[in-house]
Amino acid sequence: MNARADPPAHFRRFAAIDWSGARGQRHRGIAVAVAQAGDAAPVPVPPPGGCWSRQAVLDWVLLHADAPMLIGFDFSFSAPFLDRAAHLPGEPFTEDAPALWRWVDRNSTDADLGAAGFVDARRGLHVYGGAADGQKAQFLRYRRCETAIAATGRSRPSSIFDAVGAAQVAKASFAGMRLLDRLRGIVPVWPIDPIPAAGALIVEIYPALAVRAAGLGRGKLRSAAVLDQALAAMGSAPHAPLARYDDHSTDALLTAAWLRANAARPPLWSPAGLTREIAQTEGWIFGVE
Repeated sequence: MNARADPPAHFRRFAAIDWSGARGQRHRGIAVAVAQAGDAAPVPVPPPGGCWSRQAVLDWVLLHADAPMLIGFDFSFSAPFLDRAAHLPGEPFTEDAPALWRWVDRNSTDADLGAAGFVDARRGLHVYGGAADGQKAQFLRYRRCETAIAATGRSRPSSIFDAVGAAQVAKASFAGMRLLDRLRGIVPVWPIDPIPAAGALIVEIYPALAVRAAGLGRGKLRSAAVLDQALAAMGSAPHAPLARYDDHSTDALLTAAWLRANAARPPLWSPAGLTREIAQTEGWIFGVE
């Protein structure tokens, strides 16, 4: 699996989607940005009705399924598997990431592709939601791509089973799996599916990689000047002023530019630690070499 692969050459648009697992129908935590091939600044995609829903994002991706677009989503595409030979030990066995997506979707009843109920029902079993659940460390399982990032010393992604705090990714990731299940067979997902010769492809992104690549460490992009500085590091022209500089919008803009700047790098399509088993069961974060 980690043999050298030629990067796909047909992409002309690069989209980054800052995702949300919040309850409800509309989510200010979702932002979509697109960069065209070249060096023009990425632009935000206006949400229908003034605020994105997860269903609206799904509809947008379906609308662009045949477009030459690389689409990055900021959530974990799977749960750890290799450490315990199961995603959710004790529940019906899911042999690969798509089987996990089906299981999550079939067992979630939240509105707008949400998965908060799925996560809450597993507190103390798989998910850490607070001190009443026991020792936090026993819940913190990680995928191989996440341990690869941690090994660099530059960042440590959150565990999908840690549901505490504003930085938690549990509800967003399981909600994202519901979306991926709805896209199965329509838009391929790397590295689970073969890279297509035409049309869209979905990858998992980690905006912290783009922020670090821009030379900002763990900095936040909360001003026009800092955002333009980061975009310039990606070879991008300055952006058009935004109505509001929040982490969701700026992360999406920068990561779209980062995808454009890095999509042709062969090492990112053939990471040293990526095996076929890892690809099928846990997925991989695009950008982790």
